[in-house]
Parts: sequence; structure tokens; C-alpha cells
Amino acid sequence: MTAIKHALQRDIFTPNDERLLSIVNVCKAGKKKKNCFLCATVTTERPVQVKVVKVKKSDKGDFYKRQIAWALRDLAVVDAKDAIKENPEFDLHFEKIYKWVASSTAEKNAFISCIWKLNQRYLRKKIDFVNVSSQLLEESVPSGENQSVTGGDEEAVDEYQELNAREEQDIEIMMEGCECAISNAEAFAEKLSRELQVLDGANIQSIMASEKQVNILMKLLDEALKEVDQIELKLSSYEEMLQSVKEQMDQISESNHLIHLSNTNNVKLLSEIEFLVNHMDLAKGHIKALQEGDLASSRGIEACTNAADALLQCMNVALRPGHDMLLAVRQQQQRFSDLREHFARRLASHLNNVFVQQGHDQSSTLAQHSVELTLPNHHPFHRDLLRYAKLMEWLKSTDYGKYEGLTKNYMDYLSRLYEREIKDFFEVAKIKMTGTTKESKKFATLPRKESAVKQETESLHGSSGKLTGSTSSLNKLSVQSSGNRRSQSSSLLDMGNMSASDLDVADRTKFDKIFEQVLSELEPLCLAEQDFISKFFKLQQHQSMPGTMTETDDLDGGTLSRQHNSGAPLPVSSEKDMIRQMMTKIFRCIEPELNNLIALGDKIDSFNSLYMLVKMSHHVWTAQNVDPASFLSTTLGNVLVTVKRNFDKCISNQIRQMEEVKISKKSKVGILPFVAEFEEFAGLAESIFKNAERRGDLDKAYTKLIRGVFVNVEKVANESQKTPRDVVMMENFHHIFATLSRLKISCLEAEKKEAKQKYTDHLQSYVIYSLGQPLEKLNHFFEGVEARVAQGIREEEVSYQLAFNKQELRKVIKEYPGKEVKKGLDNLYKKVDKHLCEEENLLQVVWHSMQDEFIRQYKHFEGLIARCYPGSGVTMEFTIQDILDYCSSIAQSH
Repeated sequence: MTAIKHALQRDIFTPNDERLLSIVNVCKAGKKKKNCFLCATVTTERPVQVKVVKVKKSDKGDFYKRQIAWALRDLAVVDAKDAIKENPEFDLHFEKIYKWVASSTAEKNAFISCIWKLNQRYLRKKIDFVNVSSQLLEESVPSGENQSVTGGDEEAVDEYQELNAREEQDIEIMMEGCECAISNAEAFAEKLSRELQVLDGANIQSIMASEKQVNILMKLLDEALKEVDQIELKLSSYEEMLQSVKEQMDQISESNHLIHLSNTNNVKLLSEIEFLVNHMDLAKGHIKALQEGDLASSRGIEACTNAADALLQCMNVALRPGHDMLLAVRQQQQRFSDLREHFARRLASHLNNVFVQQGHDQSSTLAQHSVELTLPNHHPFHRDLLRYAKLMEWLKSTDYGKYEGLTKNYMDYLSRLYEREIKDFFEVAKIKMTGTTKESKKFATLPRKESAVKQETESLHGSSGKLTGSTSSLNKLSVQSSGNRRSQSSSLLDMGNMSASDLDVADRTKFDKIFEQVLSELEPLCLAEQDFISKFFKLQQHQSMPGTMTETDDLDGGTLSRQHNSGAPLPVSSEKDMIRQMMTKIFRCIEPELNNLIALGDKIDSFNSLYMLVKMSHHVWTAQNVDPASFLSTTLGNVLVTVKRNFDKCISNQIRQMEEVKISKKSKVGILPFVAEFEEFAGLAESIFKNAERRGDLDKAYTKLIRGVFVNVEKVANESQKTPRDVVMMENFHHIFATLSRLKISCLEAEKKEAKQKYTDHLQSYVIYSLGQPLEKLNHFFEGVEARVAQGIREEEVSYQLAFNKQELRKVIKEYPGKEVKKGLDNLYKKVDKHLCEEENLLQVVWHSMQDEFIRQYKHFEGLIARCYPGSGVTMEFTIQDILDYCSSIAQSH
């Protein structure tokens, strides 16, 4: 190893101005043994840089080469694996972990020891040495084999100290005084050794000469000890004299301490008495207010509120240790408890009476709202009750059982009151939707049980909020509202035996206004009630109430939460949830009534689902912006699901009825009903969904509908017997393209392009097919000519074919003089006129396309004659100008 070390120093590190301090023969752990050397080096120039260098033999094995070097400052951890047992494995943690296996444990230990010393000497950042024996982490170099491995250079690293200026000066003077200091180092060293021996002898003689002085010093010390003994004797006598004085002073001090302790106790006793008197004494006026205070007047409520707050402060005072053992304190606490129980009962009874009285006054005003589509205003009721808000807060913190009882009574009564109001409100809305004005007046004058219209509309809903009424009763309402304007039809939008195409804009606008008014009336009602509940029952803080919940009952069961035997409130998950649950019970009839109203609107006209989807989406969006988890937001969101389901059902029914449409076999098809009705639907939907939040739902419906229209137009065209398929496709896709171009529906741009392409393709197909009939023989002749050319016969040789010689060509041309051509075009015009429908007005477009196609064919025929029959002098008996004149005169004559 020494030879390898010297070779590495000479070949690799000396050229780089580095000194090799330690070396270890290693291989990578867990891999095939490819030995290499890890070397610890320092630079010979300042500042000193310490590195760990990996060196390996070349592939040929002739020399060593430097592979990679790491700065020692980048080394974070040295892991020796085991500090007790000998183990050749160790890890070095640089930017990543390198696992090594040394050739021997001694080499590993020597290398780790060298790394530790270099770290101690040159680095401020200390390396973590893990699983390393403490014997290795020493400044001195181990003896034996390790010493031979590390060499004198490592020792020099630890023992070398730089000379200061004075030492350097002394060495220079010494070397100048000796001529052989530089030329003969051994002679200089011997001289220094002799001088050192002389100095040692002089030191020994000096020590022996100082013995006399030492003896004198010892004698002086003995005399000083005698003086110290005398001083101690005098101090002892003084202490005995002062002992009696000390005893007297102790007695005086103890007496003063007892006097001070007595005064302190008296002051503390007075402080405790003052504390109890100040904090546990309730004024007589407060006691009288709690026992007899008037809870009906504003002044009495204020006095009771102040007294209740004072009582609560007295009951909640933080007693000091030992106060609860005093009889007077226990008596006062019992008195406070009795006052609290008495006042809580009195307050709960009074508030229950207020609920009943206010509800009675509210019921008396229902008649004036029975005809108008408005809900009664509860603001006066809320305003009167809010005077008791602070007392409710007091009751909540002192007697949660009675607070909970009031909450239950309020919910029970208000739920019945709101149910009556809301049901009457929705009955009026249904009457206005169906348009039965006579029944509306009758409902305003007759008792509730005698209202025929109400009985009819009640058949539309049950307790579950779904349609349970018979079809006959619903149709009866429908007939009353629609009169004779709506007849039964098999068209696409025929919903519930009503033709939506017969509904005028006024009917739909009226429904939209009524539905919007219903939602606009419900929203402030719910928001006002929720705001009142949060203020009156002190639930506006969105946090859990004190106490530990063990079991929560359902609101419909009548309780908000159960209590421990101690009476501590057991909350639901939060006061915000409590508000929502109270609102759910109070307004439990809103969602079923809304669903009934939606079902009625959908039954009257399926297009009403568009209005309802837009309006409901807007109101849900508004409610969610205020509070996404509120009762109003949740209820409207649930109803929106029903509206969306009806909207999807409307779209599905339209597609289904497209598939079921039947065409007459005796008359021409024209514009298909569902194509025209898609135009009506799209026009109405665009006006309704303008700037709506749920535009995405309409876009999805458009996509479904247009695909259904495309598929079923092609289906009808294939089944058509009276009208050619190309005409059906051309007219209907032209109508679809015109509709989409006019409405500019962005999500249907691809379908608009497709409709235009289909219209163009089928127009061209129809024109080509129709033009082949007036000049049938001529077309067949030139088709045969083209077929011969396609088979490989040269064009100028076609005239030598027997069936296509010049005589045959002249014969065919003579059969189509100008008069015959005009007659054929006139018959073609009449036939096209019979195929096309008047409403789409495509006759002139088709006729112009036929004229252009005829001219193109004419030019094509002339080209074939010129190429296949050169020099024959054969020409058509009519010209292009003749064709233009024929087509123009035919169009004008019809």
C-alpha cells in the first residue's frame, strides 16, 4: 500500500500541487468488484483545499487515472455502519449517497480518522460521523499498521504549528551565527544539541542554589500561621459575647412577624367580604323586576333585561377557593337559582303567548292577500319579537331547556302559519297560470272548502310534492285556460294534448311573469325569516355552542338537541346548521309546492320549462352568492334539479316525436314539421336564454336536437315516395341553414356548415338528375362515347365505331331541334315546380342552377364532337343563347 501511495503521489497529485494524506482500497457495495482508491488530499498552496479523490487503474492496467473528486466541504455524513464490530463497509453522503466496501477494516478506520482530523482542522462546517468508534475520533494517529498507512504527512497535519515573528527572528539569528547551519544540517543539529545540554545543566545548578531562599520562605509561613490562630481565638470570644444579643433580637423579630401576619389576615378577610358583597348582592329593584316586571311594555322589557343581566353576572361570578363552603354564599346562590327559575318560567310563558297573539293577528290579514299574488309581510311580527332578543340570549345561556322549548313552539306554530300562507299563495299562482278568472273571483269570495278551482288544483299535488291528480282533472284545467285556441295535434311539440305551436307569446310571457313573481315573493320571505331567526334566537355566530353532543334528534321530532342531566346544551354540528334545520321545518311546504307549480307549468306547455330553467338558475345563483349552504340556496337547488329534469324530458320528447313523424303519401313533403318547430324552439330559446347563467344546458339541448333533426330529415327523405329524396333534403337543409344563419348560434357553427353542404350537394344532385331526362337519347349517346374513350379507344377513332359513327351522331342530334329542347325544358320546369314547396321559394334558384348545368353539358357535348368527330361539320341544332332564351321565357311564362 505504501508503494501505491508513493506512486499516486508522484503520478497524480504532485503535478496538481496536492499532498496525499490517506488512501483506502474500495469497491462499490452490491456490485461486481471493480477496485479503486479513495484518497484524502490537501493542496500545497493557500488557501488550503481538502478533497476526496477517486482513483482507478486504467483498463490496460499500466497506470492510474483520476476519475472524480469531491470537496470535503460537500461531505455531509460519514456512516461507518457499526461502531462496535469490525465492518469494512462505509457510506459517504455527498450530493448523493456512495456506498463502499474497503479491502480491510484497518484501512477504513485509518481513512475515516484522517477525514475527521481534516474536518477538525480546515472546515467550519462539521461533518456528522455516524456509527464511528470514539477511539478513531482523536487528534493523535493510531500506532501500528494505521501509522504506516497514513504516514508522517498526516501527523504533520495535526502537529504542525506556524512560527510567530519572534521565533522566526531567533531562528534566523541562530542560523546566522553558525556557518554550517545551511550547508551541513547534521553538524548544526549536533551543535544545537550540545548547547541544549549546557542550558539544562545551568538550570539544575540554579535550582540547587535557591534552596536557602526556600527555607527562609517556609519559616515566614510558620509565623503567619501562628498569628492566624491568635486571631481565631479573639473572634471566638467576640461571638460568645454577641450570642445573648442575637437571642433577644430573634424574640423581637418573631413578635413583629406575628403582628404582621395578623394584620395581613385581617386585610385579606376584609377583601374577601367586600368581594362577596360587591359581586353577589343583587339590587332590590332588579329582584322586583325579575319577580313582577311587565314583559309587555318596552320599559318593562328593558328593566327585565337589565335585571336578568345583573342576575347572570352574580351567578357567573368566579368564586375563590373556599367560598362555596360558606353558608351565606350557598344561600345566596340558591336564592339566585330560584329567581332564575321563576323568571325563566315567566319569560317562556309570556313569549309563548306572544307567539299565539301575533300569529292570530297575522292570520286576520290573510284574506286581503288571497286574491293578489303576494305573501303577507311578517316584518311587524319580527319587529315586536326582536325586543326580546337579549332576553332570549339570557335564556339560552341560563336555561337551555326552556330556550329549546320556545324554539320548538315557534317552529311548530310558524310552520302551520307559513303553510297556510304559502299554499294559498300557490293556489292563486296556479289560478293565474291557468287563466280561470271566474274561479279566481269565486276563490276570493267563497270559503276555502267551497273553492272549486282550489279543489281542482289540489288534485295536482299530494303530501309528497308529486303529481297525484288524475289526468282528467288536469285536462279540465287546461281546457278552461286555453279555450278553443289549442287543438289536438300530432306535431313535434304536442305535450299533454296541447299544441305548443298554437300558444301565443302573450301566454308564455304571462307564465314567465307569474313564475318570476312567485320566486321574487318567496326569496325575501325566506331571507327575512332567516335573518329574524338568527337575531332572535342568537344563532348568527357560526360556531358550535358549548357542551358535548351525545345524541341529536330530528327537527321533525320536535327537539333540536338533547341535554345532559346538568342541563348543558347539546348542539347540532353548528349554529349555522341549526338555522338551516329550523328553516327547513318552518318552510317545509315550499319545495313540494314549487314542484307542483313546475309540474303544472310543464303540463300546460312544455316550453315553459325553458322559462323556469332560466329563472330558477338565476335565483339559485343569487342565493348561492349570499350563502351557498343556506336553506334558500339548498331548496332552490333541489327544485332546479326538477326543472332541469323537465327540460331534458322536453328535449327527449321532441326527439322521440321526430322519430315518430309520418308523411303523407299523396302530397309533396315540403318543409318537415319538426324542422319548422326546431326553428320556433331555437328562436324562443334564444330570446329566453339571452345572458342566462345556464347557457350550457341549452347548448347541449341544441346539439341533441339538431342531430335528431339531421337524422330524421334523411330518414323521411329516404321514405318519401311523392317527392324526390334530393328535393326533401335540399329544401329542409336549406331551411335549417337559413335558420342557423339568422339566429347565429355559436355552438351550432359546425352544424350550420354541414347543413349548407348538404343543401348544396343535394341541389347539385337534383339538377344533374333532372337534366338527364329532357335530352335522354343525346345524354345516352355521349355517355357511350365517354365510355369508349375510358376503355382506351383514342378520341379521333371513336367515329369508326359502328354505334357511334357520324351518321348515328347526326341522327341523335336531329331528334333534338330547338323546339323540342324548349318543350323538354318547359316540361322539366313544370315537374320541378310540382316537386318544390312554395314556402321555401327555391324554384328560381333551382331553375338557375339547371340553366347553368345545361350550358355546362352543352359545352361538354360540343367539346366531345370537336375531339371525336374532327372535320365532320356536325353541330348542335341549338346554341347557348337559345338555351338562355328558352329558360328565360319559360320562367317568365310561369
